[in-house]
Amino acid sequence: MKQKKRIIGLMSGTSLDGLDLCCIDFWKSNEDFEYQIIATSTRKHDAQILKLIEKAYQQGKEAVNDSDNAFGFFSAEATLSFIKEHQIEAVDFIASHGHTIFHQPENGITVQIGNGQIIADKTSIPVINDFRIGDVKLGGQGAPLVPIGDRLLFSEYDSCLNLGGIANISFEQKGQRIAFDIGPANIPLNHYIRKYNGEDYDESGKLAQSGNLIFSLYDSLNKLAYHELPPPKSLGYEWIEQELFLICNQYSQVTADLLNTIVQYEAEQISSVLNKYQLKNVLITGGGAYNTFLIDEIRKRTICNLQVGTPQLIEFKEALVFGFLGYLRTLNQTNILASVTGAKSDSCGGIIHLPSN
Repeated sequence: MKQKKRIIGLMSGTSLDGLDLCCIDFWKSNEDFEYQIIATSTRKHDAQILKLIEKAYQQGKEAVNDSDNAFGFFSAEATLSFIKEHQIEAVDFIASHGHTIFHQPENGITVQIGNGQIIADKTSIPVINDFRIGDVKLGGQGAPLVPIGDRLLFSEYDSCLNLGGIANISFEQKGQRIAFDIGPANIPLNHYIRKYNGEDYDESGKLAQSGNLIFSLYDSLNKLAYHELPPPKSLGYEWIEQELFLICNQYSQVTADLLNTIVQYEAEQISSVLNKYQLKNVLITGGGAYNTFLIDEIRKRTICNLQVGTPQLIEFKEALVFGFLGYLRTLNQTNILASVTGAKSDSCGGIIHLPSN
């Protein structure tokens, strides 16, 4: 058994619901990777941070640098509070995803704010970040990155479905890991529920369930060109704003019918992928796993065995896996799969920042 490493994984996803922190011990037993979760927590984004990350992609280079630094300070402060609250000792590394503000891999661009050197200096702990850019330079999508964790930590499932801001899936096919973004999940639902009643999310999808399908909208959403593209493929917030919101905003009043239609569209796209690839045993995580209306609509359309994860896995699987990506980086082992991203080769992504104090 190789020596354990203790890593704190940081994940801020497209749902904009906060910074997830997960402290994990990783080790290797024979050829298998093992882990134990030590502590988990979510630090909600305050109004200033939310405004900064929602609009950063529209700003110039100087504003992006300011956002990068601000999110670095926010991440460092959240990590220090997390360590103190849970009395965590002897952390070897912080593995930070940051927050994606640009994702246009076809143009060779992907940007995650959250300055790694600032986090390292403020916490006095080495930091690994910028996991995506190396893969993009190899011609890949730079996403999704979680599938290496799905393959090595969750192999008892033949596929893993994450319902975060965006719905993505990962599965084995002919000895290769395949993964891609299916389409939106929580981003539009959370966006429109805030407009409707100011709530952060539609609990269990109850409001959406009370509505009726708008057939013309349902048809338009299912015809979005992205859904016809073959994998590898990935989405960013800007696609949802420029494509999906453009269609939904034609229905000027936010209603339960609008939410119902978005849920049914998402269920249709997700189930069509499960059926196309004949997936049988699916682990579901991410905040959308709590949307029982969405899960029920997927179940209606597929014969897959859908297994909703434990609350800890639902909420912290991505932070856990980014910790694992950091662990693999410390071992100089492959942590990004070309079969998933479309890059020229597998790679070991992540830039290491050592504290300068």
